[in-house]
Amino acid sequence: MEIKQIATFHSPFKSKFGVPKQSGLANDVNGEIVFLPAFRNIDALRGIDGYDWLWLLWSFHANRHQAHSLVVRPPVLGGNERRGVFATRSPYRPNPIGLSSVCLQGVEWEGAEAPILYVAGADLMDGTPIVDIKPYLAYTDAHPDAKGGFSEQRGLCRLSVEFSPDVLARLSDQQIAILSEILSLDPRPRYHCDDTKVYGMPYGEWDVKFRVSQGRIIVVDL
Repeated sequence: MEIKQIATFHSPFKSKFGVPKQSGLANDVNGEIVFLPAFRNIDALRGIDGYDWLWLLWSFHANRHQAHSLVVRPPVLGGNERRGVFATRSPYRPNPIGLSSVCLQGVEWEGAEAPILYVAGADLMDGTPIVDIKPYLAYTDAHPDAKGGFSEQRGLCRLSVEFSPDVLARLSDQQIAILSEILSLDPRPRYHCDDTKVYGMPYGEWDVKFRVSQGRIIVVDL
C-alpha cells in the first residue's frame, strides 16, 4: 500500500514540545493546510466549505524512533502503566498515522498556493505531512455518551497561567489568551515535577520560557 503526502500543515508549534496532546484542546490556535502542487486543485475541494469540521490524517514525521513494541506507556497514566498500542493514541505505532478533528475557518480560493485551508484546534506541529482530509459528519461521527477507557481516569485538568509584568507588556490580549489556553494544558512530561526548572516552548517567533509552581504555570520570558 502506498500512501502519498497531499499537503503540509503550517502551525505556530515549531517543535513537538507544547503541542496539545489531542485536537480540540486549544481551539484558538490557527493553522494552514497548503497542498502539494500535484493536489493544488480547487476541484479537489469542491463543496468542502459546506462543512464546519474536518478529519485530518497525517504522519508522525518527527518521531526519531520506529515502534518496536505493541505495548506503550501512555503519558496520561504518568508513563508508569502499560497499555496495548491499539488502545491508545500513542505516536509510536506500526503505521505512524495520526488522526485529528479540526474546525474549518475558511478557504482561500485564489493565489499562487491556493486553495489553502484555514483551520483551528489542531494538534499538529509545523511541517506535518497531511495524507488525507475527510469531512466530519456529526450524525455519524459524534458519540457523546461513549466510554473513554483509561483516559477518563485522569480527565482533563487545566492549570492556571500567570505572566510576569515584562511579558504582559509585550503581548496583546489575544496573544495572552492563546498562550494561556496552550500552557494551561501543562506541556511538560507527566513525570516532571521540578518547581525550579525553566522550560522553553517554541511557539511562532517566540521561545516561551515558563516554570510550574504549586499548580500554576508562570511565564517568565519570551
